[in-house]
Amino acid sequence: MIRRAAARLCLTPDDERDCPWHRRARNAVGYSLRIRLVLVFMALAVTVAVTFMGGVQKAVSVGWREAARPLLMDYVDRLTTEIGSPPSIERAQAIAERLPVTLWIDGPVVRWQSHPDQPRHDWGGAKLREEDHWLARAGDDQGQRLLQRMTADGHSIEFGLNALSWDKRPRIAWGTLTVLLLLTALAYVYVRHLLRPLDDIRRGAQRFGEGNFGQSINVRHAHRPDELGHLAITINTMGDDIHQMLEAKRALLLAMSHELRSPLTRARLNVELLPETAEVQGQRQALMRDLAEMSGLINDLLESERLAGRHAALHREPTDVAALAREVIDDVGARHPGAAGIVLKADALPALDFDKSRLRLLLRNLLDNSLRHTDPAAPPPELRLRMVDNALWVQVRDYGPGVPDDHLPHLAQAFYRPDTARQRTTGGVGLGLYLCRLVAQAHGGSLEIANAQPGLQVTARFPVPS
Repeated sequence: MIRRAAARLCLTPDDERDCPWHRRARNAVGYSLRIRLVLVFMALAVTVAVTFMGGVQKAVSVGWREAARPLLMDYVDRLTTEIGSPPSIERAQAIAERLPVTLWIDGPVVRWQSHPDQPRHDWGGAKLREEDHWLARAGDDQGQRLLQRMTADGHSIEFGLNALSWDKRPRIAWGTLTVLLLLTALAYVYVRHLLRPLDDIRRGAQRFGEGNFGQSINVRHAHRPDELGHLAITINTMGDDIHQMLEAKRALLLAMSHELRSPLTRARLNVELLPETAEVQGQRQALMRDLAEMSGLINDLLESERLAGRHAALHREPTDVAALAREVIDDVGARHPGAAGIVLKADALPALDFDKSRLRLLLRNLLDNSLRHTDPAAPPPELRLRMVDNALWVQVRDYGPGVPDDHLPHLAQAFYRPDTARQRTTGGVGLGLYLCRLVAQAHGGSLEIANAQPGLQVTARFPVPS
């Protein structure tokens, strides 16, 4: 149900490919700080520009109209005088060609218009009276129209604006839109440049989370950092502290493991020197099992610290993986005499370069884990070896109860167990799958744990050069 809901919301990269474009765009805006900042900046810029231009236009137009009216009236009078009475069509034509105006001449002798293809202006219309009433009438005592004149011989000369002179307005609009888009792109590039340190911080945090502390986060302008620079410095300091704590923990575990080996060896020697009588035989065997268990735990701790180090050395050699798997199955079967036999399914594999001892450790831990959680009445565990896309897949599946889904991401962590009971027979101490993950990663591979319904399936992938 959660996955279906996530698919509807397009929350995962796989779901976004099948998501409608409008939902992808909404997700991009909702989850991208860069895009939101650019949109906020552009909205602010447009709002400020519109408010400023509207205010200036309103403030200027009120006084400018009164100042421009007498100038326009005088200019129209001069043009009318130039046309003459009776009106001269030649002079009117010259004015129409020289200026972006249209002329209509009506009278008893001359009836002429400069642009027959354009409609005649209705200077007395309702729209003009509402919006441009200062152009409609001159406001003089005779009520003469601002753009209309009467000659002495009874001809009416009416002036208008040439609509063809405004044909460049769409070009201006497209040019304005282009400039706006260019400014938007420049703003996005600049914001992306400002927020680029966030990408470095994210990648650095991912490296620290994966345990890679060798490369710190790059701090831009380290001599005078900004807020993001201070954040990167703080995270670098945190990473150094975590690295030191992990190194101290690793050094403590190594020291304790090495120091415990000597007393364990002495204790085992003392137990072996006990008389093999019937009275102490049971106690002797119990002590030997406990000592062997403690020795195995210490060996696992030492091996985990060797593999977790940055200089984990592998002794690669050509290995018959199928033959090694059969040896491990026999060894594990001897330690679990009452368990069902393990089914081996192996493809024909060539000799591959592996660290044989580490691969044996991985197989042994996976098979031990599968046998420990298999019901005697259930089918036996299966070990599958196959090549997939230039990688060796080692898959071990049991038919036990499985693991709750919320525990799966943590099973390969050190000392993690789904249950709180620390009983060795039911779950160990939580190092088996952790060691398997380290072995896979040391070989450049990965470990995946999933419920097989029923049971649990663990897949180790090892890349193989073609």
